[in-house]
Amino acid sequence: MTDLRVHIGVTTLKNPILTASGTFGYGPEFEPYLNLHALGGFCTKGISLEPRAGNPGVRIVETPSGMLNSIGLENCGSRVFLDEMLPKIAAYDTAIIVNFYAHSEEDFVKLAATLSESDRIDALEMNLSCPNVKQGGSVFGADPRLIESLTAAVRKVTKKTLIVKLSPNVTDITVTARAAEAGGADAVSLINTLIGAAVDRRTRRFTLGNKIGGLSGPAIKPVALRMVWQTARVVKIPVIGIGGIATLGDVIDFLLVGARAVQVGSANFVNPGVAQDLVEGLDRYLAERGETLDALIGSVQE
Repeated sequence: MTDLRVHIGVTTLKNPILTASGTFGYGPEFEPYLNLHALGGFCTKGISLEPRAGNPGVRIVETPSGMLNSIGLENCGSRVFLDEMLPKIAAYDTAIIVNFYAHSEEDFVKLAATLSESDRIDALEMNLSCPNVKQGGSVFGADPRLIESLTAAVRKVTKKTLIVKLSPNVTDITVTARAAEAGGADAVSLINTLIGAAVDRRTRRFTLGNKIGGLSGPAIKPVALRMVWQTARVVKIPVIGIGGIATLGDVIDFLLVGARAVQVGSANFVNPGVAQDLVEGLDRYLAERGETLDALIGSVQE
């Protein structure tokens, strides 16, 4: 095989294909559909300090070329994850990246420290799309000052690779990316979902129980591609591209504009084995061209 290794912080990925948080469960759910050992890594669904039931009512609705979700970050909580879920995935020969979230800086720090107790967790991905209850409900990911201070606080309690997942629902994503870098992040991942809504014309009600949700899928790829390109030009740390990646062509596009790795999200619902297909496809693509992964990354002509 072509050398597909990628270095993100202190973590070495065997290839740049990851699966995105919230679309891959905890990992074992996808064992029947693909060889998890073949992946560069996978991101668990978002973990909080305590278990969370998630949002009531309709949680997912299909949209043209995508989907809206309002799961509400349902998860088993940090203790159950470490004691019961992690042992089930520890033997996978791939990087385990734990996505985590909280509603205050104190809880982010406590959770990062708790997750860092495990040697088997390779990296932490900090989800900044939650409201800060101590700042009047403002979203962490919308305030560069909060991002820098929060990242710095978490950085102090973990030596693991720290990835900051950025929201696209901001005026200028390069500002928030620089804030994460200044705070000590090893990488940034982008983009998280765009905020959207859907209505049922028959009942004249919002379709989702929570009214609004996160838009993902092929519809958001152009936005994601633009933001990844802009961010990769202004930060020195690796950028992980997310948003509408479903084909080998999509992977190549994100690598061309500067992403060092990519995460596959909504496409997992269409083809549960797509991530392995993309690993094999990227290997063939580079081998046929006699090109290295490093030569491909960031090679778009401006």
